[in-house]
Parts: sequence; C-alpha cells; structure tokens
Amino acid sequence: MSKQLLLKIVTPEKLILEEMVDSVTIPTTEGEITILPDHIPLVATIASGDIVAIKGGEHIPMEVVGGFVETKKITDGENSSTEVTILADFAEHVGNITDLEIEKAKAKAEELKKKAENNEIVDFEHFESELERSLNRVKIADKWRTKKYRR
Repeated sequence: MSKQLLLKIVTPEKLILEEMVDSVTIPTTEGEITILPDHIPLVATIASGDIVAIKGGEHIPMEVVGGFVETKKITDGENSSTEVTILADFAEHVGNITDLEIEKAKAKAEELKKKAENNEIVDFEHFESELERSLNRVKIADKWRTKKYRR
C-alpha cells in the first residue's frame, strides 16, 4: 500500500473533512502548492479558491475562503506519516454548491456592490469577506461543473 497523508479541514463551525488521501493541492497567497506524503513541515496562508484532494484517483474538491495550512510529521512508534491541517474561515464540498446556491451568491454579490456604490453605511470588512465568498463560490462551481469528482 502506498503512503498517504491525513487531511483535516476545519472551520470555526465544524470539522469539514478528515480523511487519508494521496495528495492535496491548496491555493496559498504565494501560489498553489501540492502536498504529498513525507512533505516537510510548513505553515502557509490560504488564498480563496479550491482545495483538491486526490484519493485513489478520485478528486475531492472543496471551496475555501481564507485561513492557514500546516503540515507536520506525526510518528506512531516506528511508523510516521504526514498530517495536513487546514484552518479555514469558510470551506465546503463543491458538490454542496447547487444552482440555487450560485444564484443566491450572485444576487448577494450584486446587492453588496450596490450598497457600496450608493455610499450606504457599510461594514467594509464584512462587505469584502461576503463579496469574496460569493464570487469565489460562483467561480469554483463554474470550474467544477463539467469535471468528475467524488460527491
């Protein structure tokens, strides 16, 4: 059996995924990285985009908005493996993004843009994060619409 790594994706609300995978590709603020078993220890800032884990040839895509990733070696006696922990501001499986969710995200983004343009009282930090999340959701859903992935 080939080596795998333990992938954990956690948001402030809940544990999104905890699974042994072959590799994981993550968008960071410095560019996209792919982590394989026995990766060196690492801490990086996550950018908005899609995290794609691969297990047995199947893609497991997740939408992510902000956060951090940490890789570390974990040892259990003579055995060692790599653990990848992603602490995300927001994350969800791409399969959860329905057409209705996409339409809601587009409408929310338009509403937020109009509020900003009309100089209404806007909490810009909240505005920016909501807009980023809505636009990211649309972009990721469009990207994975025609691709095969594990649901």
